[in-house]
Amino acid sequence: MFYRGYPDGPDGREMGAKRQRMVDQGPSFYGNSPGSSFMYNTPPYGYVSQPPPPFPVVRLRGLPFDCTETDVAEFFRGLDIVDVLFVHKGGKFTGEAFCVLGYPLQVDFALQKNRQNMGRRYVEVFRSKRQDYYKAIANEVSESRGSPRRNISRAKSYDEGKDLAEHTGVLRLRGLPFSAGKDDIMEFFKDFVLSEDSLHITMNSEGRPTGEAFVEFANAEDSKAAMAKDRMTLGSRYIELFPSSVEELDEAVSRGR
Repeated sequence: MFYRGYPDGPDGREMGAKRQRMVDQGPSFYGNSPGSSFMYNTPPYGYVSQPPPPFPVVRLRGLPFDCTETDVAEFFRGLDIVDVLFVHKGGKFTGEAFCVLGYPLQVDFALQKNRQNMGRRYVEVFRSKRQDYYKAIANEVSESRGSPRRNISRAKSYDEGKDLAEHTGVLRLRGLPFSAGKDDIMEFFKDFVLSEDSLHITMNSEGRPTGEAFVEFANAEDSKAAMAKDRMTLGSRYIELFPSSVEELDEAVSRGR
C-alpha cells in the first residue's frame, strides 16, 4: 500500500493525515504519535523531554502547469506523502506546491530532489514551515469559494456540461487528498445512505492513490442530488464531482490492479 510506514496502521488511516485534522491538532499531530521511530517515543525516566520534531513539509517551485498529485508522488518515490497542496493565485496555478511528508527525517531525502527534473522542467525543493503551509491552506480555501477574477463564462459552460450528463447512480470524485479514506468520503456524503463497498478509491499500478474515487449511490436520483456537493470542501480541499458509470468505475479499478 502507498501509506506504508505510518505509525498507526498499514493503510495510514488511523494516523489519518487528513489536512483538517492536522490544522485542528496543531503541533501535537506529529509530536505525540506513537510509532516505530525513536523520534516519537517517550523519553526514558530521568531524561529531559525534547521538543517535538519539526513539521515535515517542503515547498516545490517550478512545477509543470499540468502537474498532478500523482506526479509529485512519483517525483518523491519512496517517501510517505501525507498531502500535496498546489498554490493558486487568481484561480491560476503558480507552479508551486507544498508537500507534507510522513516523518521529519524524510525532509532531508526530499531535499535531495532539488533541481531534479519533472518532465522537461527542473523543480526546486525548499524546507518550509508549518505556518507557511497553513497560510497556503487558508488561501486555497478562499480561492475555491469563488474569486471574482475567475473566468465566469468558462465555469458556466463547464457546469452546464455536467448538468446535461446522464446519471447512472455513479459519481467520480477528483481532487481528493492522498490521505482521504472511505470514512472521509462517507462523511462528505453524510446525507446519503452509503456502504463501504459502494466507495472505491482508485490506485495506480504501484498501489498509490490517484486522488480520485468513485461512489455508487442507491439510484440515479441520489447521484444527481449529490451533485449539489460539487466543489464543496473535504477538510480544506474542494472536491469536483462528475457523473460517471459502472463501466468507467470498473476500468479505473482494473488499472490499479
